Amino acid sequence: MEYGFLSVIPPIVAIVLALRTKQVYIALLFGIWFSWLIIKGWNPLDGTIAMIEGMIDVFQDKGSTRTIIFSALVGALLIFIQFSRGVEGFINVLNKKLEKYENKKSGYSRVMVQILATFTGLLLFVETSISSLTVGTLYRPVFDKLRIPREKLAYIADSSSAPSSILIPFNAWGAFIMGLLLTQGIDKPFSVMISSIKYNFYPLLAIALVFIVILTKKDWGAMRKAEKRTKETGLLMNEGSKPMVSDAVTAFPPKEGIQAKAYNMIVPLLVMVCMMPINLMYTGWSSVKESSSFLDHASQAIGQGSGSSSVLYAVITSLLVAMIMYFIQGIMKPKEAVDLTLKGIGELMPLALLMLLAFAIGNACKELETGIYVANATKEWLSPELLPAVVFVISSFIAFSTGTSWGTFAIMMAISIPMANIHGADITLVVAATLGGGIFGDHCSPISDTSIISSMASASDHIDHVKTQLPYAMVGGIVTTLLYLLIGFIG
Repeated sequence: MEYGFLSVIPPIVAIVLALRTKQVYIALLFGIWFSWLIIKGWNPLDGTIAMIEGMIDVFQDKGSTRTIIFSALVGALLIFIQFSRGVEGFINVLNKKLEKYENKKSGYSRVMVQILATFTGLLLFVETSISSLTVGTLYRPVFDKLRIPREKLAYIADSSSAPSSILIPFNAWGAFIMGLLLTQGIDKPFSVMISSIKYNFYPLLAIALVFIVILTKKDWGAMRKAEKRTKETGLLMNEGSKPMVSDAVTAFPPKEGIQAKAYNMIVPLLVMVCMMPINLMYTGWSSVKESSSFLDHASQAIGQGSGSSSVLYAVITSLLVAMIMYFIQGIMKPKEAVDLTLKGIGELMPLALLMLLAFAIGNACKELETGIYVANATKEWLSPELLPAVVFVISSFIAFSTGTSWGTFAIMMAISIPMANIHGADITLVVAATLGGGIFGDHCSPISDTSIISSMASASDHIDHVKTQLPYAMVGGIVTTLLYLLIGFIG
């Protein structure tokens, strides 16, 4: 059945509700209900029942189910490394590296400390909140001593967290994106996601801009004023500013009476990352025909592997390795392992719920053929050359208005991928534009959770953080839009 213009109403309703209420869960839920209301001929009872069944049907898809389970188990892994004092040990190692710079006032020491802070944020790609919190709380004393404004610390914490998580997708971000791609009928979601990284210009530019600003010592806009203020007056913030303060790096208390060791964090995370290509090779091995060499067979197997299975197996392996390590060290007993696992799963249940709703609205829009309708409606005026830039701008607007990149991905993937198929545009390019737009809008938004956490961990005034980061984000966004136009027209 063709639904015509009615097919675009549910995602529009979801977007409007998200903008008005700032509640992505409610917006997505209402969007799902409205979709099924249309499909069931405006019968409220049938529509409500179909909505419930539609959310249950998400679990019929093995890829979506694996993705949701993976995300929940990542919560357990994060709790484990916090409980084992692994995060604290990692911070202590960094502190030793920083000691020789703490009492220096030279420009060189200022540059090195900012570079170390950026690398710390990039290395903690497994979770954006952990990244922002660690960078802010760890480096705040050193930045204060070297008279580096709090706004600069918040900028570094914010601009090194989400960009690294989207560019190194061996985490909940990657699992979520693969689930959305599966919902849109992409057979090899991991390959598409990895291929899109080279076109995901905004996160790459955001990270590059951080290094350029640090190394050249050239700031502009509000950040330049902040740097001048701190150097001339010693004031770390503007007069009258209200810092958002956080004294804790993590929300979960570590175990008392044990030594903090960095490898209790590094080893489990490294295992999870390293197991990804191994699992991809394993799950795709039987799908590859005979090859001339083992390396050729292995490379093809990685491309054919199941991304959702691989991330799930990787996090389970990482949890088992962590448990064994902590049992041997006497840090954790079996009962504690079970309790902490359940606690960690509970902490990330909101994320799992968001995934469930995102997959459900994607399925509903697929049933309504929303993307196909939009693509056909725009076929006359929207060329394949313009599509990536347009998708990037729309995704940016939604993310800016709602403060969430994940909610933006959920809404836009169901529209942008079918549009790419009908217009004959490069899928990887359109996926990259959708993801990059979500990150860009999130960076500019004053209601973004990542930005708020960065302000909190850095003890910076939140509005000052937004004002000082905005010029850098805008440069990245404008250059990204131009690059998509250039690639669209030139190839």
